[in-house]
Amino acid sequence: MAYEVEPPKYVRLAQTIQGRIEDGTYPPGTRVPSENQLVQAFGMSRPTVVRALELLKRDGWLESRQGYGTIVRGRPEVVEQRDRRGRGALERDESQVSGRLIEVGHVPVPARVASALGLPKRAKVLVRRFLVEEDGEAVELVSSYFPAGLVEGTELEASEVLSGSLREHLETRKKVRFDHVTERVSARLPDGGEAELLELPGGVPVLSVLVIACDTSGQALQVVDVLLPADRQELEDTYRLN
Repeated sequence: MAYEVEPPKYVRLAQTIQGRIEDGTYPPGTRVPSENQLVQAFGMSRPTVVRALELLKRDGWLESRQGYGTIVRGRPEVVEQRDRRGRGALERDESQVSGRLIEVGHVPVPARVASALGLPKRAKVLVRRFLVEEDGEAVELVSSYFPAGLVEGTELEASEVLSGSLREHLETRKKVRFDHVTERVSARLPDGGEAELLELPGGVPVLSVLVIACDTSGQALQVVDVLLPADRQELEDTYRLN
């Protein structure tokens, strides 16, 4: 039996705003309504509005201009249509995201993370695990892993949410530079703890996006494992046929 799964509220709002860009309601070069105006116009919470705008910025429909607000770019080029979940995970500001920090500590490195970081089995890494919520519903479980030696002298071991992205903390404090990202997408069944946090019924898989962020030499500086309920996701890619 097939079930129709409604996309999350922030996705529906992003689709509505995208439609208004395409039909000329929000022309390229103009400012979109403020967060407060969108909250009032659509009757949605501020976190939902913020996530919708972040999604549209990530996909190239909008851009932020300092001192001017959020500007409409118009329909992105085809090459801009690809999902950039990895960039979003690396640049997420914990203090600006609706959700909660559920774990910070040194743990044995998971096998797939060890491979990405080039670490031996049973090595210890720092993990920061954040549960992203939308209107009280868990929508993403984000686990960020760092080599233990790399976090010395940073605030990444702090047990409270941090302002600014984790990437910014590393680049500022350790004088490293993130250069490129590799993403590995797979599906699997969640373990008991993951299913409980994401409020998933038995048998529902998760989509795992493993984000490996490296410097110019190819050395991994951070690995982020983003878990999403698979029954609420849709992957889309657009590309040219030559």
